[in-house]
Amino acid sequence: MRIAQIAPLAERVPPKLYGGTERVVAWLIDELVELGHDVTLFASGDSRTRGKLQPVWPRALRLGRPRSDPAAAMTALLETVAQQADKFDVVHAHIDWLHLPLLSRLGVPFVTTMHGRLDLPGLSDVLRNFPGAPFVSISDNQRLPLRSANWLGTVYHGLPAEMFRPNFRRGSHLAFLGRLTSEKGPEAAIRIAEAAGMPLRIAAKVPRGERGYFSERLQPRIDGTHIQLSGEVDDATKEGFLGEAAALLFPINWPEPFGLVMIEAMACGTPVIAFRSGSVPEVIDDGVTGFIVEGEEGAVEAVKRLGALDRRKVRARFEQRFTAKRMAQDYVRLYQQLSCARTAPQSALAD
Repeated sequence: MRIAQIAPLAERVPPKLYGGTERVVAWLIDELVELGHDVTLFASGDSRTRGKLQPVWPRALRLGRPRSDPAAAMTALLETVAQQADKFDVVHAHIDWLHLPLLSRLGVPFVTTMHGRLDLPGLSDVLRNFPGAPFVSISDNQRLPLRSANWLGTVYHGLPAEMFRPNFRRGSHLAFLGRLTSEKGPEAAIRIAEAAGMPLRIAAKVPRGERGYFSERLQPRIDGTHIQLSGEVDDATKEGFLGEAAALLFPINWPEPFGLVMIEAMACGTPVIAFRSGSVPEVIDDGVTGFIVEGEEGAVEAVKRLGALDRRKVRARFEQRFTAKRMAQDYVRLYQQLSCARTAPQSALAD
């Protein structure tokens, strides 16, 4: 199949540091190419891909200097897609809602994967204008605020099976990886580690709008010994960061659509201790790949039970459920459905 992938422009594909959506898009394209498909990526010019790169803006917006107008960059992206859309059997968008007025009018089969939360004001109003637009969720829980959308299915994220080597030795510290925002639960992670009597290592991005939160609520707790902060990690250092931990703490306080870090930890053989919220019950097999808990006390108790988990089984379950190859195969089935739906009326007329 000839497949177009439309990526966000905030980060390059794959991202240098933080950037979950762009990372997933990179893995998906690599596997689609491996499966024999002709894939074109519409993204920033500094992106790297096994498919064909169609650059629409010189550099990714977050790290680019001088800073560019995001609206101008997205306008360039949509215009480039419009000029080439008829070349593809299906167009797969990862940019939320911005492309819907365009692709709904071009006549090419398209699908949108929603990568973020869907309980925000105004989204249902947007959806009513595009009742036929097909969507894919990254967890069943993600779609609950917009039940009336045209959901084709749920496709869980996957990452390359060979990306991380598993570490089957239980570590002596806990890990937290993610943005340092209240909804991600870094304060809870610190309290859990302290109550469990284990060191906590934090690898995280401090968003520009959260620097006040960091300096007031987190920085005073980071002593460099029991609570350590290393900043963002890239893929090369993430294997050691996650693999050497006894467990990843995932004490989220929001409806997490998927939680990529959970399967990254599983790929390293590291179990996850997570609050029961959002996608967590769909991703974690309680008692196998980690523990699903109701709050901080439950998390502290779960730390005490980590010795009951087999890290080899954690890795094995990752290989069964969350590889990039499985993700790509799931998407190909949806692409084929869309392609068949487009050609079926013409075939019927011919008969």
